[in-house]
Amino acid sequence: MTIVLNHTIVPVGDRMRGARLLAGLLGVEAGEPVGPFAPVRVNADLTLDFDDRFGARPGHYAFLVDDAVFDAALAFAERSGLAWGSAPRQVDRQVNHLGGGRGVYVLDPDGIAYELFTAVP
Repeated sequence: MTIVLNHTIVPVGDRMRGARLLAGLLGVEAGEPVGPFAPVRVNADLTLDFDDRFGARPGHYAFLVDDAVFDAALAFAERSGLAWGSAPRQVDRQVNHLGGGRGVYVLDPDGIAYELFTAVP
């Protein structure tokens, strides 16, 4: 059997805000709350469960995306007034080109850095 990460818990200050933010970045839907969690299914194998019971903790979640998702995520970050930049915690509003693709780090209000990067063309 192949090992697949199925879900992980993302500690945030407000579970619905956190779920909606990630869902907006990735162009997916935030699910209805299930118990203490607000789930975001990012693909067939992985769900991120946002949990606000114990407070927020900074984190880093990296997503390999295609160009269309990358462009839409960057537009969402701009429209939403989110801080973003070319390196973790660097709010320079620049896109990096590490490894030949494009990459950005989008910061949420809880200190989570969502890294979005494209594959080498």
